[in-house]
Amino acid sequence: MQGQDWIERAGELFEAAMFRGDASALNQSDEVLDSVEAPLAMARGKVLHVRFLNNREENTQELALFERAAELYERLGDASGEADALFWVGCWHQVVKGDGVAGRPYFERSYALAKSVDDRMTMSYAIRHLGFTDKDAGRFDQARERLTESVTLRREIGFRPGEAAGLVALAYLAAETGAPAAAFHHLEEAQSVAESCGAKAVLGWIEQARTHIGS
Repeated sequence: MQGQDWIERAGELFEAAMFRGDASALNQSDEVLDSVEAPLAMARGKVLHVRFLNNREENTQELALFERAAELYERLGDASGEADALFWVGCWHQVVKGDGVAGRPYFERSYALAKSVDDRMTMSYAIRHLGFTDKDAGRFDQARERLTESVTLRREIGFRPGEAAGLVALAYLAAETGAPAAAFHHLEEAQSVAESCGAKAVLGWIEQARTHIGS
């Protein structure tokens, strides 16, 4: 059902409750409206996150939107949607506030929920950011395992830009742990993948990584 269809359905349910005395229509209305509000909150939150990445100006509405989406998806029994929303709550703590420790439980819950419904896209995001948390804590072997799992998941579902981004993360980790040859190998692979899918932004990240690692 499209967004406009959901709104029309909510209107029909309102009339059923208001004019025909159908009490069950009220509960149905809640579910219909939650189904509209949840993805809308997610979309608005993601737009705010990209704006933060562009201008580094924090907007607290981002967190509120993701938390609201998580609440609504849980109410709807949508494990995949809830997992996605929880990931973004964790991302707000880790990326916007620079607090990976606060973000960790959200990533863990996101990964578990996503795995329960075989949502490998969300799994790949959650495990990637758990890897960043491990790297920041000096748990390099665990970080490598998690970042590698993220790349593998993305490769399995054909998420090529994400696969390239994951390889860049592995390159940085390799460089940080004293393996520059492995780092440049990851970057070569990342460039090949990014070029094959037109991921221009990732190609920029690769060039930045080459400069950083080579310096």
